[in-house]
Amino acid sequence: MKSNRRDFLKKSGMAGIGLVGGVLGSSKEDKNKEPFELKRRQRFNMHGYSAPALDVVRVGLTGIGNRGSGTVRRLASLEGVEIKAINDVEEDRVKAAIDGISATQSPDGYYRDENDWKRMCERDDIDLIAIQTPWHLHVEQAVYAMEHGKHVYCELPAANTIEECWQLVETSENTRQHFVQMSASCHGGISAVVLNMVRHGVFGEVIHGEGSYIHDLMNDYNFTKHMYHNLWRLNENIGRHGNLYPQHGLVPVMQMMDINYGDQMDYMVSTSTNDFMMAERAKELAAEDEFWEPYVGRDYRGNLNTSIVRTRKGKTMMLQHDVTTPRPAIRFDLISGTKGAFHARPSRIGFSYNEGWIPQEEYDALVEEYTPEINKRFNELMTRAEAPGRTQRSYERVNAMDWRLIDSLRNGLPVDIDVYDSAASSAITPLSEWSVANRSNSVSVPDFTNGAWETNERGMDVQLEWGGGTTRIL
Repeated sequence: MKSNRRDFLKKSGMAGIGLVGGVLGSSKEDKNKEPFELKRRQRFNMHGYSAPALDVVRVGLTGIGNRGSGTVRRLASLEGVEIKAINDVEEDRVKAAIDGISATQSPDGYYRDENDWKRMCERDDIDLIAIQTPWHLHVEQAVYAMEHGKHVYCELPAANTIEECWQLVETSENTRQHFVQMSASCHGGISAVVLNMVRHGVFGEVIHGEGSYIHDLMNDYNFTKHMYHNLWRLNENIGRHGNLYPQHGLVPVMQMMDINYGDQMDYMVSTSTNDFMMAERAKELAAEDEFWEPYVGRDYRGNLNTSIVRTRKGKTMMLQHDVTTPRPAIRFDLISGTKGAFHARPSRIGFSYNEGWIPQEEYDALVEEYTPEINKRFNELMTRAEAPGRTQRSYERVNAMDWRLIDSLRNGLPVDIDVYDSAASSAITPLSEWSVANRSNSVSVPDFTNGAWETNERGMDVQLEWGGGTTRIL
């Protein structure tokens, strides 16, 4: 029994993260204990903090795989960015990334060993470290970078355990270095429009939101030899049962519901299906190729996870995770208020006075009316860019979040997604794992702001009211 519990803690990433001893037991005393640490003293409030302006943002990047190569190209396409260094354990990836931007940039390559990223972080001519490595490395690298005076721009998820979330918060507060989670935000597109509508009361009081990560990664991503280094992402799907990647669907809903500035996630419940696909796929592949034999009979996560969060103000959020079934892709999906609702796929709006969704022409007129300044400015800059449409691969094209982060750093503005947003959205994964393991019992969500959410001013400046918007796209 003890060994089984140890194995569970290790697999779920909950070992050593403030889990109260015996919480998985059945004693009356244990039932009243929280499995995770819910508050810590705030050393400095990073929400709304403006770091000194940087005329040129000098960048080092670590992790040049499928996503990282795109990040190199995107950041190199922004005015005021100097790519100083690129790191990966595979030399050919580093050299290919350097060659890809050689017309305008001349970064140094770091690929000597698995710790070469540390030497890159120790340089005194770098302001921002961009992290695209496998999930288990994110916090170690982010903490080290911030401790060495670097802001951090990190791929999803920011952290894998509650203790790691606290590490990020405390390090950012102690060093006053920004930690920004990549992607999954209302920086552009229809989500920015809907956020602006929410703030203008178009839907009345927002009471519910839904978001998911529905994306078929079964064969072309997880069960293939060449997509992820050492099959790290497939390995993340073994021995972990919960919502492993909530940010794409969750963060836009958090911003629309003023989470961390006006409201706070209170508690959540989570449930998962069994695995009906991954174990079978491993057996099929192993029958033809012995390479896959170690993956036969493993404890794969359930195909679909559903989690529900309740906020301090009594509002709800529903999240789903499914990367194996052929279900069409979904990210941010729904926002519902006392007067109306928005549904993302297909994009449509309905109001209480209307029987069904409004006509397309009314929808288009509302979108035009509420398109915020961040969309207008970004689209204008993209139109004026010297090399528009340079690639058809979405993760290589400059996005509004890349642009706004660099623009904020260059103008000395607060970042739109701070360390508290990153920690709260990443905490969903270990919380969901605990709930699934405990027959979908509720679990409290830590308050990484230590109560500051009650007085924090609203974040996510889609109207560019704080200023900026001056950084060109090259």
